[in-house]
Amino acid sequence: MRLWIGLHLPRLPLEVFNPRWCTDAGSVVLERERVLAASDAALGAGVRPGMRRGGVLMLLPDAQVHERAPAREAEARQAVALALLQYTPQVAEAEEATLLMDVGASLRLFGGIHALCARVRANVGALGFSASLACAPTARGAWLLARGCAGRPLRMASLVRRLDRLDVLLAPPARAHAAWFEGIGCATLGELRRLPRPGLQRRCGGALLDLLDAAYGLAPELHEWIAPPATFQARLELFDRIEDAELLLAGARRLLLQLTGWLCAHQLAVERVTLELEHERGRVARAPTCIEVALAEPAWRDEHLVRLLRERLAKLALDAPVIGLCLAADRVQPMAPPSESLFPEPGGTEQDRMRMLELLAARLGADNVLQPLPKADHRPENANVWVPVRALGQGSGGAGTAGATGGAAGGRLRERMQERAHGRAAEAGLPPDVMSLPRPTWLLAKPVALLMRDHRPFYGSPLRMASNPERIEAGWWDSPQTRDYFIAEGQDHTLYWVYRERIGAEDSEPRWFLHGLFG
Repeated sequence: MRLWIGLHLPRLPLEVFNPRWCTDAGSVVLERERVLAASDAALGAGVRPGMRRGGVLMLLPDAQVHERAPAREAEARQAVALALLQYTPQVAEAEEATLLMDVGASLRLFGGIHALCARVRANVGALGFSASLACAPTARGAWLLARGCAGRPLRMASLVRRLDRLDVLLAPPARAHAAWFEGIGCATLGELRRLPRPGLQRRCGGALLDLLDAAYGLAPELHEWIAPPATFQARLELFDRIEDAELLLAGARRLLLQLTGWLCAHQLAVERVTLELEHERGRVARAPTCIEVALAEPAWRDEHLVRLLRERLAKLALDAPVIGLCLAADRVQPMAPPSESLFPEPGGTEQDRMRMLELLAARLGADNVLQPLPKADHRPENANVWVPVRALGQGSGGAGTAGATGGAAGGRLRERMQERAHGRAAEAGLPPDVMSLPRPTWLLAKPVALLMRDHRPFYGSPLRMASNPERIEAGWWDSPQTRDYFIAEGQDHTLYWVYRERIGAEDSEPRWFLHGLFG
């Protein structure tokens, strides 16, 4: 079943100039010196569409007067259409600031028509615009219902009843013959359809009949779908100088909504985005402030990016006011298909864990979120180091910028290290179970020297050796270490990992050290 959503942007000329159009003084938009649109405050003062500039200033001397900017209106419609591509690839622009969406194949994915309409309305509101939304089985029917604010009929029978009640002048070809329709008493589309078609075609032309046939599902329709650009870069000019970085999140979210639509249209996922904060131009011009957000797991939804930007902006101190925002997708890759597993992974998916690490890195700083990195060294204190998550991402070919965790790359790196260690153990002729030797859960940062009592190491109680020795000799190139490691047991049955330094010619008694504790 084909189902269309018509989205009419009735206040677009005002909202392009300033989303906060409802001001105390009132705002009006002029086209050829006549009022095209007016805010509620201006309408309350008596301003009406079609009035001249002089009449507006007489009624409202402090009115904010704007000249219509078709180029900016087209950019605004393109921004809305780009954001709506996340719901369907079939979005077309119609006349009179209206967008049409074929959502018949998207209903099940987004939970039905009512949930989908709620999401579309919320996205348009987040972009800073108001809209009149309608649904219909035909595209031209959805266009007429959106222009007439006539609800959401989902079946052809209810569509015919709704269309029949609409004003005849909603159809653009009928407006040139408004006086004739008024003279014959034809006020609705239902009354128009009952007129003889040959006479109506001779009087009004074929365009009006073609529109009626398309709206009522009697004729096919052709559309030119909106094609997203090959690369993504969106800019937003702010309507005031912003000195608090946290206030920029609303503008950044508008750009992220457009990014989401662009990614879904191209079936891509983003790995890194850059948000530029533009400052004053001219003699006091400053270079833009760049905020880079890199992801360990590529994403194509805006919710996670909004959370990361919120944390980054909360810690940012602006050196100068911001007058504009620019968002660019620096690195993208094909969208990964969903997991093929039948049952969900316990404890959340790998993407959930990566998003948690990214959020911690954005909140605490990438240098304060550490991750273990194995090293090819037999000395236990050198076999593993703690590095920032972004450093692990850089070392393994990841994004390597603030906010990246390198979780998947770190897993691949650990697998390579284990394979290399097994290979070297086999080449050296070591036992096959050398990689399964016991290691303590808690390794001390620095070994602790143990007391000797009755020629036995002492740590709270005399320690009894509970395993055969494991000899480790390494570090001859910087600080040679020769040790024999044991698992020792105390009187309370606690297990310790201790080692004895090899006895040299000058040593009279071996020295024992505590290096770790078993859980």
